[in-house]
Amino acid sequence: MTPFILSSTAFVFILGAVLGSFLNVCIYRVPAGQSIVSPRSRCPRCETPIRWYQNIPVLSWLLLGGKCANCKEPISWRYPFVELLTAVLFCGVFLTFGFQPATPVYWIMAAILVTVTFIDLDHQIIPDVISLPGIVVGFLGAFFIPWITWFDSLMGIIAGGGSLLLIALTYEFLTKKEGMGGGDIKLLAMLGAFLGWQAIFPVIFISSMVGTAVGIPLMLWRKADSKLALPFGPFLAFGAMFYLIWGRALVRWYVDLAFPVG
Repeated sequence: MTPFILSSTAFVFILGAVLGSFLNVCIYRVPAGQSIVSPRSRCPRCETPIRWYQNIPVLSWLLLGGKCANCKEPISWRYPFVELLTAVLFCGVFLTFGFQPATPVYWIMAAILVTVTFIDLDHQIIPDVISLPGIVVGFLGAFFIPWITWFDSLMGIIAGGGSLLLIALTYEFLTKKEGMGGGDIKLLAMLGAFLGWQAIFPVIFISSMVGTAVGIPLMLWRKADSKLALPFGPFLAFGAMFYLIWGRALVRWYVDLAFPVG
């Protein structure tokens, strides 16, 4: 890695961590219907406004020992985790695509997925105010990505939303119970907009495999039955980012395995 790439990656890491700090605000306020602009960040316990030097991503949390500077109550480890996660994903996108218009487009997708993941974990919802504008942004982003046409993106929206809708309706018909929320359907439509229709099956496959790997041990640990509800949004987010960074290499590996040359 050249010094220029190394310094650029360091800058991207800082950029991602700073945006991750803002995503923490979105994760907390969007489900509550609060403004993400004002008031300024404050302690969720004593509601004391946080000074700028107490709001440096990751570093401030470490220096404060994970506690509020005013009331000394613990501050969740998830705040720096979201900042670090966003920074790492930004670096992954940058190192995959480099200096091209696709990079900021996929930074936007990564930021949306981080926000959606933690909102879904907390509230089992994926707000339309995030996923629906995300569909529009993903479609417009296709005009800046050479390997995805606007038609690929449009078909991705239809295939993504339609495939999960079909699965949800089939499950409901067979079991007479709702098995998948509308938020997941809109989220996969958004992912289709960003990644194109070609990504829909791999993303569903990866998400389902990881969801099964997590869900079965969790049910056994909690001694729960098959009715245990796990939010699917985080698994879709994981599948999408996995496909984005490693998907093309994975597809090439599968094609070479299935259709060996010579």
